[in-house]
Amino acid sequence: MEALKFKTVEDLLDTQDERVELIDGEIVQRPMARAEHGVVQHRASVELGPFDHPSGPGDWWIASEISVRYSLHQCPTHDLAGWRKERLPERPCGVVDVPPDWVCEIISPGHERKDTLTLFLLLQRQGVPHYWLIWPEERSLIAFQLEGDTYRVIASVTATDPDERKMRIPPFEAVAIDLDYLLG
Repeated sequence: MEALKFKTVEDLLDTQDERVELIDGEIVQRPMARAEHGVVQHRASVELGPFDHPSGPGDWWIASEISVRYSLHQCPTHDLAGWRKERLPERPCGVVDVPPDWVCEIISPGHERKDTLTLFLLLQRQGVPHYWLIWPEERSLIAFQLEGDTYRVIASVTATDPDERKMRIPPFEAVAIDLDYLLG
C-alpha cells in the first residue's frame, strides 16, 4: 500500500487548472461560479471599497479571489481578504505569505464544510482577527472576531431584519454597511 503524499504549494503552482486550491495537503477543485456568489462578492467589494481607497476611513488592501500561503500544505483562495497597510505596507501580489487581517467567504452549496469548519479552524489557528461568512441563498452574514485563540460571533444578521439594514461590523465599523444591498 502506498503512503498518502501531501501536496505542497509548489504542486499547486505546477497545476494547469486555475480553479483549484490547496486544503490540508490536497489540491481541490473550487466551486463553479454562480450568479448569487458573484453578486454578493461584487457588492461586498463596493461596500468595503472606502477602506481600500486613499481618501477612505482605513488603510487597507482588499482583494478578491486571492491565494494565501499559510503553510506548506495550506493555500486556499479566499473570496475576499484584507490586510491593514500598517502590517503589509506594499500591495499584495502573487500568492501572499502574510495572513490577512480579515477574510470573507461566500458559501457555495456543497462546499459548506470547507468554509464553516476547515477554513474556520485554519484561520483561527493562524490568528486571522476577523472572519465573515455570507450565505447568499439565505441572505445572511455571520461575523467572527478572534478573542484570545478562539473566534466568537460578533454579528449574525439577515437581510430581512428591518432593524439591521445598516450595521457597523468590525473591523470595518467606521462605515455602516448596507446589508440589504450586500445580501439582497
